[in-house]
Amino acid sequence: MIVTQLDTIRHEAENPSGNMNRTLRIAVWEDETMKAFKTNCRMKTFLILSASTATIVIAPMASAQTAEDENTDFEIVVTAQKREQNLQDVPIPIQVVSDEFINDLAADNISDISRFIPGLEVSAGSPTQPSYKIRGVQTSDFGVGTDPAVGVYVDGIYSARSGAAVLSFGDIERIEVLKGPQGTLFGRNSAAGAVSIITKKPVDRFEGKLQARLGNYAKKRIEGLLNVPIGDNLALRVNGLYNKRNGLFRDAATGERLNRENNWAARAALRWEISSDTDATLTWTHDNLDQDARPAIGIVSIPPAPGQPPVPSVPADYLNPFKVPIFNDVIDNHETRNLDETSLTINHDFGDIAFSSISSWRKFRTENREDEDGTNRVDLYFDTNNRERNESWYQELRLAGETGAFNWIVGTSYFNEKAQQVSDTFTFTDTVNTTLGNVGLGTPFTDLENGLLIPLGVPATLLGHGWREAMFNEGKFKAFAAYADVIWAVSDRLKLTVGGRYTKDKKRFQWLNGPREAPTLDATLQSLAAQGILGLAGVTPADFQFDLVFDQSPLAGIGCDNGGTVTEGAPCVLKRSYSNFSPRVVVDYKVADDILLYASFTKGYKAGGFNSVQIASEFKNEDVTNFEFGVKSQFREAHLILNLSGFRYVYKNKQSIRLGLPAGSSIPQYLVETSDDQAWGADFELNWNPVKPLRLFANTQYIDSTFKKRVLANNLDLSGQPTGEPKLSTAFGARYEHIFEGGSRLAFQAAHSYRGRTRQNDDSIAQGALSATTAFKTGSIQNRTDLRLSWTSKDERFEFGLYGNNVFNNRYVSVNNLTKDTLGTPFVSISEPVFWGGDVTVKF
Repeated sequence: MIVTQLDTIRHEAENPSGNMNRTLRIAVWEDETMKAFKTNCRMKTFLILSASTATIVIAPMASAQTAEDENTDFEIVVTAQKREQNLQDVPIPIQVVSDEFINDLAADNISDISRFIPGLEVSAGSPTQPSYKIRGVQTSDFGVGTDPAVGVYVDGIYSARSGAAVLSFGDIERIEVLKGPQGTLFGRNSAAGAVSIITKKPVDRFEGKLQARLGNYAKKRIEGLLNVPIGDNLALRVNGLYNKRNGLFRDAATGERLNRENNWAARAALRWEISSDTDATLTWTHDNLDQDARPAIGIVSIPPAPGQPPVPSVPADYLNPFKVPIFNDVIDNHETRNLDETSLTINHDFGDIAFSSISSWRKFRTENREDEDGTNRVDLYFDTNNRERNESWYQELRLAGETGAFNWIVGTSYFNEKAQQVSDTFTFTDTVNTTLGNVGLGTPFTDLENGLLIPLGVPATLLGHGWREAMFNEGKFKAFAAYADVIWAVSDRLKLTVGGRYTKDKKRFQWLNGPREAPTLDATLQSLAAQGILGLAGVTPADFQFDLVFDQSPLAGIGCDNGGTVTEGAPCVLKRSYSNFSPRVVVDYKVADDILLYASFTKGYKAGGFNSVQIASEFKNEDVTNFEFGVKSQFREAHLILNLSGFRYVYKNKQSIRLGLPAGSSIPQYLVETSDDQAWGADFELNWNPVKPLRLFANTQYIDSTFKKRVLANNLDLSGQPTGEPKLSTAFGARYEHIFEGGSRLAFQAAHSYRGRTRQNDDSIAQGALSATTAFKTGSIQNRTDLRLSWTSKDERFEFGLYGNNVFNNRYVSVNNLTKDTLGTPFVSISEPVFWGGDVTVKF
């Protein structure tokens, strides 16, 4: 028998003691000689198809297998098409990640495993402001006025905001990563693809687990699970985890640790078998994050005060960030999140028709106060604090069934969200003075200080006063959708899938930018004015009532839907409606029992929205059209899975924000820009058990992503140039398992990921994204290797493991230019170092 466990799916087999440890689907026995003959024919068929399909590429890394016997079939069940299907029968490029693979990588959240999923990139240096990218497409805006291009779903429930899109892993069954537009089945804002996280559900037997993990940097992670049947029809499943780690860096001035982790999470699920045809599951989830914000590592030499670094900075003079002392003086450095969610899933079987209802309420609050200058100088101080409050309600109803040759699903959904955001900035009048001088507007505070206050012996100062500017946003969003999807079995081997979704979005968005807040400065100015001192300089307190960061004066006169125009201190409201129909057509054909060919046409949609830091600015709808063709193949006697897919897409009206100078302003601000992007490429997947104890896996993506049309505000034409996405990314590895005579087993896994060099265009060169400095490299090739060695007892109750992540300590630099042209203080972030440790798991 062949019983395999793919590296992306939870496996539980029934052992002699009756404990369910692996979920297997056993097929029928076949004559050994006939099976060998069939396999030989299939191999020849596949080689012919591969040779004639030039641009086909492979799909996702689902897993690999652990052969136990020579004659049994297996099946990997996924729900990518809102139906339970064998992974190899689904004509979509999918990569599945199992709970075992998550454990082997000692992963805390999805960003830890994304590097082993070519085509998916999750940047979570700030977990309350992460970004998801699939096949080179992501949303660059961090505000609540727009939506992501990658849909994230937990148990079928949409996670609308990035602030709640990277949560701690706890009791995960599997993760399905779907590449390409998923508008028909998953809906709006999955134009690039979808990430579906499936948690484990309550079962009708007692289960318990306790895991403790310790590592370097004083890493401590404890996770517990308890599943308890309550009578004949109820089951309760509760899990919780606690994670803490010391900082990776140390402040050179204070000695304080930077970049510390601290979070805990819990989930409770109650399942009720109401009848043989009806069940309901009520789930509560809580996530609490309370840690340091990411540090800013300065890369320019700062002369002694009152000297200033050059503006703009010169990349050739940048320092090596791995060797410089780190100075972060942000006030109340923190990144926090408090999230609660309740969901109710009801399933009822009407016989030939299955009904499902998913209801969810979610509420969370986040804050992220970061250093933005990488110094400890008061005249160069600048920090930002992104604060969000969000409450949402989601409801989906669907019917599914089979009528003759037709497998169909129809459904409708409703989403209601209230999102509030404050983009908070804080600095001191010393820094305001520095900035004004650097952009050619004079140095008013030091001029008055040195020209009047000090010579006249006035016991007052205009320096050292706090200066706050904030943009307040509130969004009220509603979305209605109806969808249908039909799989027609034209014959035993040929299937045609046709589906579509209609979506209607209604959005109301408000901006409010009040006057800057500097109460101690204003009090000092009023006092100086009353003494007649300001009059000696020919100025009044009103001359200091200006905005430095959120200067909206260039937008004055633009109309708002609530009457009036853009005015400081007055709310501006825009109301917009968006609609879209996203179809898909798929043809798949089984040339043999285990070889599937498919071709598809799909469209995706991302709703329009608003730039949260630029009043009265808006995004239009984004649309993507994707063509895909591929082959999924399984050679059972060779214990081999080999999948290929090729794709071509055009992404129209892609909105992004970039730091630039608005008309009439000397201070850089985030501005809206639009482009049409295009890409073609391929995905490849291999999972192979050449011998019983050895499993090999490999996944690769090749992509050529360019701007079909893009002209920047400075008239720089990037059309035809690379978007920056690396051409090649891959992940591969092996797992070897040795079974001792007593039944216990020793397993070793090595996994390696590779990401190619970031591609340059004229803008990235001008911005210094791929810096010309010799002190360090940016956009370079990235490699990472993870290892794990574990021992598991015969009854699988005990496991002891040792792990190493990024064992060769490959670290990479990304540059942030937020304050480069105003303060001369560009800074960098550095990727994580080598992590190592061990864990103990007890199941009962």
